[in-house]
Amino acid sequence: MLADILHYVLHIFGMCKNMSILVSALTIATQMAISHVVRGLIVKKLQNETLKGLLLEFVASAELTGTAYELMIIANNYTKYGYAPFLFLMTIWWGMSWAPATACSYSLLEEYVETGGNTRTLIMKILAQICGGLVSFRWVRPLWQLHFAATHVGAAKVLINRCTADLSVPLLIGFSIELILTCACRLVSRGLGELEPKFASAIDSFFGTAMVLWAFETSGGYFNPILAMVKLGCKGHTNIEHVFVYWAGSILGAMLSIKLWNTPVVHDNMLAPFKPVEEKEKDE
Repeated sequence: MLADILHYVLHIFGMCKNMSILVSALTIATQMAISHVVRGLIVKKLQNETLKGLLLEFVASAELTGTAYELMIIANNYTKYGYAPFLFLMTIWWGMSWAPATACSYSLLEEYVETGGNTRTLIMKILAQICGGLVSFRWVRPLWQLHFAATHVGAAKVLINRCTADLSVPLLIGFSIELILTCACRLVSRGLGELEPKFASAIDSFFGTAMVLWAFETSGGYFNPILAMVKLGCKGHTNIEHVFVYWAGSILGAMLSIKLWNTPVVHDNMLAPFKPVEEKEKDE
């Protein structure tokens, strides 16, 4: 009975395109809330740290791509400027909610390169991320087929049969964009981590969102191999080209950020403008 009432209410709101964005917002919030509850259960119930880590990566990756599909609906109907506030707020939430999971393969690789770790566990976590990224479409498709919102009508069919890649520039340019901007995002995150300013998570999210908007009409601005899986198999690039741009590009960008961050001249000049005067004098 309650489910029927909810379906009716959402249907009434969703049939007005101006209200469809509220349905999309509710869809995103519901997925995030469910994922948060599942994460809590995993942390509470499981004692095996390896299994716990794998499942947390799986859940975070499924949440990332599941909500990204809905963000695509928002971007397609309300432009990238309607999409940006959602991405900004969601990124802040993910930063607070996911830890220690990342839903980002190069974050695992960064940790492995910098601190070491078990190679088998690293590979299993990346595979868990990939599986989580792929499985989300299993519930997104039937959800869209309920047509809660006008913007959902036909969306599942388009995604399956005629989805188009976001890569609208030559392959090497797209690769370079993903590499350079991923590197920039990681350097900013590292800088914020060291400086620890107030509202660091909001600043980090704002910068990342700005980079996404900047690359929106070129590579799509994914900067995360798992997130980019929502476009795997779409027309406009082959799967190998997809891996080259969105996996190789972003991973190499993250590795470059490690090299640059550990280069004193880059590290010091990057942080110098933001350090208090007395701290600068001490460093000198």
